[in-house]
Amino acid sequence: MSGAAMRHEPTFSLGDHTLPVPMALHRENRHRLCTRLKANKSFRAGSVVLLQGGESTTLYCSDREPLFRQESYFHWAFGVLETDCYGAIEVDTGRTTLFVPKLPEQYAVWMGRLQALEQFKSKYAVDHVQYVPDISSVLTGMKPTVLLLLHGLNTDSGKMSRQAAFDGISEFSIDSELLHPEMAECRVFKSDMELEVLRYTCGISSAAHKLVMKRIRPGMKEYQLESLFLQYCYANGGCRFVAYTCICGSGDNGATLHYGHSGAPNEKTVQATDMCLFDMGGEYYCYTSDITCSYPASGKFTADQRLIYEAVLKATRAVMEGSKPGANWVDLHRLANRVQLQELKAAGIVRGDVDDMMKHHVGALFMPHGLGHFMGCDVHDVGGYPAGVERVDAPGVRSLRTARTLQPRMVLTIEPGTVDRCTLRLAPCTPTLAEKA
Repeated sequence: MSGAAMRHEPTFSLGDHTLPVPMALHRENRHRLCTRLKANKSFRAGSVVLLQGGESTTLYCSDREPLFRQESYFHWAFGVLETDCYGAIEVDTGRTTLFVPKLPEQYAVWMGRLQALEQFKSKYAVDHVQYVPDISSVLTGMKPTVLLLLHGLNTDSGKMSRQAAFDGISEFSIDSELLHPEMAECRVFKSDMELEVLRYTCGISSAAHKLVMKRIRPGMKEYQLESLFLQYCYANGGCRFVAYTCICGSGDNGATLHYGHSGAPNEKTVQATDMCLFDMGGEYYCYTSDITCSYPASGKFTADQRLIYEAVLKATRAVMEGSKPGANWVDLHRLANRVQLQELKAAGIVRGDVDDMMKHHVGALFMPHGLGHFMGCDVHDVGGYPAGVERVDAPGVRSLRTARTLQPRMVLTIEPGTVDRCTLRLAPCTPTLAEKA
């Protein structure tokens, strides 16, 4: 989009030093969705998509409100920051109506000046804005043949998306099957504007990782390094959220795939001999990043550290070179296994024929996790296993978050690894694998 057009287009921005994101991004997303729906043989003219945004909540039984982050499907379609909203898209025409809460005037004391409907319309570049209590009557006026509601399985989390609900919805004809697979598939393929936001988020996160590399010293706490990352992303990039809990593993903690949780809160003191694994990603405007860096706390590799590091680096580069349209993600995972096994064999860590090791899934001992995942409005983004794509039931490969063939505009992470401690833990339980290792 040209600079002149950008000035007249409503945008999200947190300052001149951050990326301005035009609301045209969401208008284009809605257009892509309508195009896909109309091409589906089950589509009925006069259909209206109805989405429900995230709700405001309090922490347990208290009145403390956790910082709100919009539900990802709703953000993808509307870009709305506020809680408790709905959005309707008339598929035939693309006309969009946003429904916002009708708050009492006294809320202004606590939350600031309440926005008028016209302000929401201008802010989010939608066609109409109405209040949530009027949703039933407004939808009735649209005369929809059917309301298309979002209801389906997130194959990554195993959880179901939330279907919109409101008082009076029983008066409408409902379809809860058509929308979810089409919308998930839209999210798999990023537009140019989405790619720009993802590049920005990854760039901020990369710079934050570089800062941590410069500042790390033996004797620091892992959480102090986490705090450097968080502060940089927010202060310099406007990333109020991170895409996932920061993983700041030093020494043995680096072998725990999701270290950093509340039971192990990045609390270890970094030692001079430690190899560190820092897996952290900022999030800007609900678009995520995911970057993992590994390096010695001292700044100098030991021979053993360098051996493992370079094995993973070679696997990463091999996968990057092979990541082209038409390549299959399962094959790329196995390529990473093969390259790492070749390097481990050359170092004398494993013995035998690499082809034989691949046949018996020895690579899964060293890389029990999947090669990577889709990334977008969620760090483990949707669409990994649509209808017709089956999960391969084999060690290591079954952990893959997708088994799809790569296509242009897909965005995936590439993160092979060699996890020594997992090998020691898993080997006694898997005799076939153990005898090959």
